[in-house]
Amino acid sequence: MKIADLETFHCKSGWRNYHFVKLTLENGVIGWSEYDESWTSVGVTAAIQSARGRVIGQDVMQNERIYARLAASTRQSPTGVLPRANGAIENAVLDAKAKLLDIPCYELLGGAVRDKVRVYWSHCGTWRISRPEYFPPGIHNLDDVVALGQEVRDSGFSALKTNIFRATPNGMVGWSPGFGFPPDEHGRTPSREVLNGLHEYLSALREGTGPDIDMLLDLNYNCRTEGYLSILRKLRDLDVFWVEIDTQHASALATIRSQSPFTVSGCESLTGLVEFLPFFQQEALDVAIIDAMWIGIWQSLKIASAADAYQVNVAPHNYYGHLATLMAGHFCAVVPNLKIMETDIDRVSDDKHVFSDEPLYRDGYLHLPDTPGWGIEPVPEKLSAELQS
Repeated sequence: MKIADLETFHCKSGWRNYHFVKLTLENGVIGWSEYDESWTSVGVTAAIQSARGRVIGQDVMQNERIYARLAASTRQSPTGVLPRANGAIENAVLDAKAKLLDIPCYELLGGAVRDKVRVYWSHCGTWRISRPEYFPPGIHNLDDVVALGQEVRDSGFSALKTNIFRATPNGMVGWSPGFGFPPDEHGRTPSREVLNGLHEYLSALREGTGPDIDMLLDLNYNCRTEGYLSILRKLRDLDVFWVEIDTQHASALATIRSQSPFTVSGCESLTGLVEFLPFFQQEALDVAIIDAMWIGIWQSLKIASAADAYQVNVAPHNYYGHLATLMAGHFCAVVPNLKIMETDIDRVSDDKHVFSDEPLYRDGYLHLPDTPGWGIEPVPEKLSAELQS
C-alpha cells in the first residue's frame, strides 16, 4: 500500500506546543506520530516537509527501505534536526503499517515481552516549582516538598524523578546553568549553597515518600566532570535510584561512573547508534536513555539491542504528549533490557482535549491498549497546519 501524503500539524497546550506527522495511505488509512521542536530541535518541521518527495509513493510495508532512503539523503548531517525528522516520519510509517495489518505497534515490533511497563513520575516537583501557573498547587517551601512526596506515594507510583532545587527565603529556586538558568553561571560549578540545598530538598522528598519509593535525580548538562563528582559526594548518604547525566564525552562519563555510588544513566540527546557506541565501549553507562520519538522506534530497537550486547539497560526519554507516551510504551513493551519508563504525570488541563485518549496508569505501571497502531491519536479539530507562536 503506497503513501499518498505526508503533512505536519501543530497545536498549543498550556506552556508548550505539540507537533505531529500525519501520513495518509492511498486507501485512506492514517498514521500519526508526535515529534518535538523545543530547545535546539527548531527546524524539525521544515526538515519533515522537505522529505515529502522521498516518502510519497513509497510502500508503507517497507519501513526499513523508507528509512534508508531518508538516511541516505541526510547522510552529511548525521546528528541534530535531520535524524529527528527521519525518526518522526518512521514513527508515522509504523503506525500506518500496524493499522493496515490491524495490530498494535508492539506486535509489529516483535511482540511484547511484558504486559505492563513500570513508569516513574518525571519532573516531579519541577513543574510545580518552575511553572505553578500551569501545574497547581505550586511548591514554595520544604513542607510543600514533603507533601508532594506523600502525594506520589498515595497515588500508587513507585518511582519519581526530579531536578536540582533548593529552598531559599524567597521560595524554591532551581539550578540549571547547562540550560542558562541562572544566566551567568557559565562555570557550571555547584556552590556550597546549591549542594546543601539539593541535599535538603531530596531529604524532604524522601521524608514524604517514605523508604519504598525509588527516587531519580536528573542532573542534565548542568556541570562539568568535577561539578558532577562534587554533587555525588554530597549526596552519597541518600538513597538514589539513579543519577542522570548528559555529556557528549564518553570518557568523562566513564570517569564519573567509576566514582559514583549510584547507577548512572545518560545519552538522551543522542540520535543514532554511532553516537551511542563510544558510551557502550567505554563502559560509561548503566542505563542508556533513548529518545525513540526523535530517533524512530525501529532504529531505537537497534540501539537497545546493541546496549544489551554490552550488558547495558535502556530507558526511554519521554516528557512529551500522550501520543509520544504511547509510542515510548510500545518500545518499552518489546525491549528485554528495559529499566523503567519516563512519563510526566502533572499535565496541563488542555491535554485531555488534544488527544483521543489518555494513557492508562495503574499501580505505577502503564497499561498499553491492544488497538491497532499506537492506540492514541491527536484530535484533528485541535490541530493547525501552521506553527504556533
